[in-house]
Amino acid sequence: MMRKLMLMLLLGLGALPVQAAEHYVIDTEGMHAFITFRVQHLGFSWLEGRFNRFHGTFDYDEANPANNRVEVEIDVASLDSNHAERDKHLRSARFFDVKKYPRATFVSTAWVDHGDGTATLKGRFTLRGVTRDIELDVTRMGAGKDPWGGYRRGFEATTTLKLSDYKMKEGHILGKVAENIRIWISLEGIRQ
Repeated sequence: MMRKLMLMLLLGLGALPVQAAEHYVIDTEGMHAFITFRVQHLGFSWLEGRFNRFHGTFDYDEANPANNRVEVEIDVASLDSNHAERDKHLRSARFFDVKKYPRATFVSTAWVDHGDGTATLKGRFTLRGVTRDIELDVTRMGAGKDPWGGYRRGFEATTTLKLSDYKMKEGHILGKVAENIRIWISLEGIRQ
């Protein structure tokens, strides 16, 4: 009888659902997410800006990081460097060419967890019709219940892109130091 009970118990445990990755929507509606950039201007100063409109999702599985996934779409025309004339110039065909390429996308391909709250996020980034493999250095910020009855998880990530990799025709006018553009991302996701 005891054997039969143990067998039923084991079979019953095998039928329990396996915990999968948690699914999150990036909180751009509440403005708890940012994609910013920083590039040198002629080697004299920094030019900083951000993309005001983007959306995305991510899946996070602490127990099995191989299940982690990220997808983001950026409205490139929402570029904002706090200077209307410069923004018009940056949106033109000479730089981002937003009429021809209104969206940039990132789709992850791998998450390499370093076991210390940091990870390397690998993925395919498309900008100006050019798709390249990139890596982002990720730091886990925290997770928990929010004041509105939901559950949130936050990360920050950084990477450096080369303007010439994305056919920025006029990047050279800012000087050689402007070839590298630093990207900083901070986001909160709301668990679904």
